[in-house]
Amino acid sequence: MAFKSDPQQDAAIDAMLPFVPSLGWGSRAFKAAYAETPDALGVDLVFPGGSAEMVEAFLDLSLRRALIAAQPRIGGEMRLGKRVRGVVEALLVTLEPNREAARRGAAWLLRPSRGLRVAGRLVDQIWYAAEDRSSDFSWYTKRASLAAILLPTLFFWLHDPMGDEVASMAFFDRKLAGLGQIGRTRAKLAGCKDMLRGRKRGMARHAAADRPAA
Repeated sequence: MAFKSDPQQDAAIDAMLPFVPSLGWGSRAFKAAYAETPDALGVDLVFPGGSAEMVEAFLDLSLRRALIAAQPRIGGEMRLGKRVRGVVEALLVTLEPNREAARRGAAWLLRPSRGLRVAGRLVDQIWYAAEDRSSDFSWYTKRASLAAILLPTLFFWLHDPMGDEVASMAFFDRKLAGLGQIGRTRAKLAGCKDMLRGRKRGMARHAAADRPAA
């Protein structure tokens, strides 16, 4: 999925950000942002989906800006995992000046249907930005794996007392290593099962060969 932008929403998000920490994501912050612009479009026209759409637009805009910031670091990186990590780290750095606005939007990510939707979009765009073009079953497994650690990393970052991305990326790395360990364990178990099946088939063939003819 390529990145898509809505210039009106992008401009509205930038205008609202100074007011979101105190007013939250919603019509109050929108009206405050455009209090001196009486001919501005109404909030229902710019964000027909309400506060939830504002949060999605904010995260989408942040991710697009993070991709631009990450390009010097990931442009020459051959390893796909490193490129993904670079985009995630750039996302946290990009969100840092608007940490309170991100915190005010976190509640929307805790809603099961909304959180899955937003996480799905973020994960898909992160993989796309990292130039992953897989189209087989790994397309699903890669995105499911990243989704399983992206939102926890965001929440860790939001509540990190150190207030920077270093500890959060260390948390991300630990989670990623854990997923890798699970994957290796599953692969070993699958290999053991295949080996046992092979031995059973071999034993069955030997038993059939040793059975006296009728």
